Amino acid sequence: MIKVSIITAVLNEVGLIEQCINSVLDQSYENIEYIIVDGGSADGTIEVIKKYENKISNWISKHDNGLYFAMNEGIQMASGNIVGFLHADDFYANNKIIETVIFQMIKYNVDACYGDLLYVDRYDAEKIIRYWKSSTYVDGLFKSGWMPPHPTLFIKRDIYNRYGFFNTDFRIAADYELMLRFFEKSKISSHYIPEVLIKMRVGGVSNRNIGNIFRKTSEDYKAWKVNNLCGGGYTILRKNISKIPQFFVRK
Repeated sequence: MIKVSIITAVLNEVGLIEQCINSVLDQSYENIEYIIVDGGSADGTIEVIKKYENKISNWISKHDNGLYFAMNEGIQMASGNIVGFLHADDFYANNKIIETVIFQMIKYNVDACYGDLLYVDRYDAEKIIRYWKSSTYVDGLFKSGWMPPHPTLFIKRDIYNRYGFFNTDFRIAADYELMLRFFEKSKISSHYIPEVLIKMRVGGVSNRNIGNIFRKTSEDYKAWKVNNLCGGGYTILRKNISKIPQFFVRK
């Protein structure tokens, strides 16, 4: 059975980390390596992690330089054939998500797999804020403003070894740069699952204030430049405009 490494990067999320952990532990798929990388929490998060440490494959807690450093460390710790991320304020839509993803990756023999994402209220997970419905990737689709929802993305560990980890020169948009590098530049193979895989509580670092939104836009533009790809301001504008329909949620 293929081993899947699920990585949770967390810092001071004592109120949410337990649901995240249980979301992984409740998955029906049996061969899961669960790794938690804590950035030195001081709010009780570590005590919650210790409560489950006999069911967690590996965990560390130390001060780091931010989310993407922690995610890179998690990849380095991982021994699974496939790597996925579940942040502390996210949880799986149901207990068969990983089972479904692995089945689809084997069936279509692809490097990566992703699906749809629901943004939900931070305090009321039943309240839907945005519905990010993705689609099948075709070459050049990033130029239209498209990108897969990174939290739903599962990638073979070998792809990270071949094409690199998160570029920590990016403080907000390293996930976008990595996906652009993998999909658009390196042409990895992928499969889209047309269902919600992850529910994400709103309040991510890239959307907290107008300054961060401008910074992310700047980093998105930079991502094209560092990969020597022909994209530009028009592409980033379309990327931001493409988010608007996500707010018109179909119940």
